[in-house]
Amino acid sequence: MKKKNYLLSFFIVTGLLGIFPLKAQNRKPNIIVIFADDLGYGDLGVYGHPTIQTPHLDRMAFEGQKWTNFYVAAPVCTPSRAALMTGRLPVRTGMSSEKRRVLFPDSKGGLPQTEITIGKKLKEAGYHTAAIGKWHLGHLPAYQPNAHGFDYYYGIPYSNDMDRVQEGEYFEVLKQPQVDYFNVPLIQNGKEIERPTDQTTLTKRYTEEAVKFIQENKEDPFFLYLAHSMPHVPLFASPDFQGGSPRGLYGDVLREIDWSVGEVLKALKENGIDENTLVVFTSDNGPWLIFEDHGGSAGMLRGGKGGTFDGGMRVPAIFRWPGKIEPGVVLEIGSTLDLFPTFVSLTQSQLPTDRIYDGYDLSQALLNGGKSQREEIYYYRDTEVFAVRKGPYKVHFVTQNDYGSRDKTQHTPPLVYHLDQDPSEKYNISQKHPELIQEVRDLLEKHKATLKPVVNQLER
Repeated sequence: MKKKNYLLSFFIVTGLLGIFPLKAQNRKPNIIVIFADDLGYGDLGVYGHPTIQTPHLDRMAFEGQKWTNFYVAAPVCTPSRAALMTGRLPVRTGMSSEKRRVLFPDSKGGLPQTEITIGKKLKEAGYHTAAIGKWHLGHLPAYQPNAHGFDYYYGIPYSNDMDRVQEGEYFEVLKQPQVDYFNVPLIQNGKEIERPTDQTTLTKRYTEEAVKFIQENKEDPFFLYLAHSMPHVPLFASPDFQGGSPRGLYGDVLREIDWSVGEVLKALKENGIDENTLVVFTSDNGPWLIFEDHGGSAGMLRGGKGGTFDGGMRVPAIFRWPGKIEPGVVLEIGSTLDLFPTFVSLTQSQLPTDRIYDGYDLSQALLNGGKSQREEIYYYRDTEVFAVRKGPYKVHFVTQNDYGSRDKTQHTPPLVYHLDQDPSEKYNISQKHPELIQEVRDLLEKHKATLKPVVNQLER
């Protein structure tokens, strides 16, 4: 009888190993970051938009976690992306500037080789890596994704409104765009393959490349950074998505990005790796409000892209990992700065000890229902801290319009808002909290003491 039981167990185990190879059972998780450009806090159905349909992102949120207090490190493209990639504030890497807020086609600098990106770190851990979409961390060869730990790169090197060749008033040109108005190149592994890029098919082609990468690397752990070029203006949608949204062209663009998310999730299921893949969806900053109906919405948050009210820096954030992440709405504070250390933890790697990191490991909050370690947010506008959040309180030392004005207002005493009770930052309660203001001042001074001079890459 024992012999029969032994043989039965042997056949069961060997049969299971045949279905689920040992390599697959022990492999590290795949990680996908889907990054939108200028997507506002209030632009998704699951975040409350009344007319933009985002069924795939809504389902992703229902199957995973929707974070409501998730921030970026800067309210504009280049510094925000540098922070996500490195887990370090842009002021530490030379990727922020008071003179040129982002990199341009004539810029000579970019993310320094001395920085360790998520791509570089995970590649060291045995991952296949790909960056698909907008990069904006340097267009010269020394700064492109292939030089920063990515095996494969397919996308545009900077914002889709750059290399403008069409004459005319900037806002009018961008609100009535044609493909040939912008001489933006499409690059594949350092080689220019199309110029100008046909932006009407960019979202579709990014998606096809992402699905192909998933299919080709399903047997090994991979990291995919899928950074959409839109809804940054100019807005373009492929023919299948044009004219289908009550929200107009902006809604069409988001419907296609939502479709793209659905295709990525479908590819994971079809290739049998859905339950071994963490997918994160978020945005690089808030909506570009000056573009009116071609810009997005921050919902009930105040301000937008370029500024340090929450509308400029609090963004949608959805985490999905079937069987690992317990679905729910998370009110904890998080940041794109936290993605680097979280991924390092999930892949059983170690953070380098030769530099300061500004992110926290969110894995306990994601996987075990724990608390986020993050209690503070530094609201940098370029190289200066305009405000600090500590717990539910936000203290504004300086305010300035998102765009259109260079006048800064120094506040004495600083403005204080309770973001849990007043997310729209309407009711200043500074007179009630003098001790809090001093506490935050001390926190900020302690933070500033950790900063060291670096070469400014945006001014080169």
